Amino acid sequence: MYDAFSTDYDRFVDWPARLAMELPFIERVVSQAEGPRHVLDAACGTGMHAVALARRGWQVAGTDLSPEMIARARANARAAGVEVRFEVAGFGELHAHLGAGFDGLLCLGNSLPHILTPPALCIALADFAACLRPGGVLMVQNLNYDRILARRERWMEPQAYREGEQEWLFLRFYDFDPDGLLTFNIVRLYRAGGPWEQRALSTRLWPLRRGELTGALTEAGFTAITLYGNMQGAPFDPDRSPNLVVVATRE
Repeated sequence: MYDAFSTDYDRFVDWPARLAMELPFIERVVSQAEGPRHVLDAACGTGMHAVALARRGWQVAGTDLSPEMIARARANARAAGVEVRFEVAGFGELHAHLGAGFDGLLCLGNSLPHILTPPALCIALADFAACLRPGGVLMVQNLNYDRILARRERWMEPQAYREGEQEWLFLRFYDFDPDGLLTFNIVRLYRAGGPWEQRALSTRLWPLRRGELTGALTEAGFTAITLYGNMQGAPFDPDRSPNLVVVATRE
């Protein structure tokens, strides 16, 4: 799905607005770990968080399972004139590619729910811990599936983008599958002054609840686990918060 979506991803996300909203909280959290400001962005997509942090003086690396996303990330870094090491690597493979000693590790954009089983989650979190130095900080940003599942919230806000005569519209919705997982669907509508063209993409997700994630983090050796409800640091409310943002420290 994400190889196919890579050409549209930076149209789908309003990066100036998102980075302005999220970077102050990210920097405040990761700065809790005293050190040389060395951060790994796991499942980095087109690398825009990593590039923005590099422009602010952080030493940054980024990984993603999608080769096409990593190609876009490298191009974004070149366009910004910053040095970021980007590697194709999935969850469970990060330490093998990039080693240890990171002060902070980010897993943003609802990426972790792409892991579909508890054993795979344990492997991924152990890999995160292996990449971090003792006292390093992990930040995970997921959607608040406690609320989504309780309310059976199927549809998300549409996203639109325009460039001259060209228009893009992105529609996102879930299918609630019998096995307890979700099918996440994206419909992309595009036109350039004529009729709309349509394209549909989908992938499976595990709707990780608060208890499932915090329990797995504890088993992986993370401590000082703190929950937030958005990327500005609001308290987590399982009934109302849009996100479940988890910050934890590697022992």
